Amino acid sequence: MHKRVKFDFHISFTNGGHLNGEDFRLDIPGDDISDRELADYIVADMRLLMVGEVRIFNKEIISEAHKRKTE
Repeated sequence: MHKRVKFDFHISFTNGGHLNGEDFRLDIPGDDISDRELADYIVADMRLLMVGEVRIFNKEIISEAHKRKTE
């Protein structure tokens, strides 16, 4: 079974505003991912610009089939 990470997040933008997510899930290549790597991953994956602070909460590594199609 593949690994995924389930987590909540809060992203603040440098030009004002913020984005929150709850029970968000992403495929990960290994058995673990640091909060910093996860923050970078979600910002890149969502193609966000002008990101200030990213906070990760309630991170849990789960065994679940990957959802993305592989090329």
